[in-house]
Amino acid sequence: MRKTETAIQRCKTMSTLQKILGGKWKLEILYYISFHDIHRFGELRRQLGEITESSLTKQLRELEADGFLIRRDFHEIPPRVEYRLSSLGESFIDVIRYMKAWGERNLPEGPL
Repeated sequence: MRKTETAIQRCKTMSTLQKILGGKWKLEILYYISFHDIHRFGELRRQLGEITESSLTKQLRELEADGFLIRRDFHEIPPRVEYRLSSLGESFIDVIRYMKAWGERNLPEGPL
């Protein structure tokens, strides 16, 4: 048999989720917005620590484009922008909660 005939068909749902949430910081961003009432760019950057401004901006824009976040620009100087979960993002909270609980049960304490 040829390789293509025996390969398991790729799951489109998992592939799409991987594309949407595959960014290095996306799950953490969603976690802090969901459970720690952190909604402003500067707060997120301080919480994440090692992330660059450009990387955080990119991840937030992608999460907004994919429908997980809503961005509110207050049109003020200095700039003030806040992010909140969309209804799609809110529907993902149980998944984040489950992933966190699974990780606490099954992953080692320190960094990998």
